[in-house]
Amino acid sequence: MALPKLETPVYEVEQPSTGEKIKYRPFLVKEQKKLMIAQESGDEKQIRDSLATLISGCTFEKIDPYVIPIFDIELLFLKIRGKSVGEKIELNLLCPDDNKTRVNKTINLEDIDVNMKVGHTNEIGVTNKIKIIMKYPTLNDMIDISSESIKDVFLMIKRCVHEIHDGKKIYNRVDMSEKELEEFIDSLTGEKFEEVANFFDTMPKVQHAVEIKNPKTKKKSEVIIEGIESFFG
Repeated sequence: MALPKLETPVYEVEQPSTGEKIKYRPFLVKEQKKLMIAQESGDEKQIRDSLATLISGCTFEKIDPYVIPIFDIELLFLKIRGKSVGEKIELNLLCPDDNKTRVNKTINLEDIDVNMKVGHTNEIGVTNKIKIIMKYPTLNDMIDISSESIKDVFLMIKRCVHEIHDGKKIYNRVDMSEKELEEFIDSLTGEKFEEVANFFDTMPKVQHAVEIKNPKTKKKSEVIIEGIESFFG
């Protein structure tokens, strides 16, 4: 006699980058187990692929995790995780006033959202005629990126250039060779390169501000929690 099939509840969340309503379900034990095994391995590719498989499955294959912005991935995972194993999590946070005392703080994942800094733009004006249109990093863009070295910074910038406009003429990324794009970026002034870097610094991020009190110094501080790993540190 066959065992009964278990039904899972379905929820809805707004995808930050598009505003589209996405249906999702909690992850199953088999999906959680695969992700935990990947995390234990420490293999970045295995972790990335397991996370992608989980999100794709839990959104009923409506989301391709490799092509949507990282901040979409992070928010979707936190929402799925909250409905799967509980929305309240306890973090052990470092007090910034002495950088050694830690305190426990309970966070509700339902309070977490994607934040964008005021003045953020994906358009960088290079001259009166020329501008760069950037796109947000995806899981695909993170391949082979494991540090903040100069080499990786330039690699990420190249991967996130979407278009270059020269007056009415538009150059799409797929039509640019690696050499042409590298030479173009190398020809930017220091000021314009800082504007490109600022795109990454100010782009939407999953983050949450919490107030903590150092039990030793009695000083209150605001701590910013950012990125998936920070919510489970």
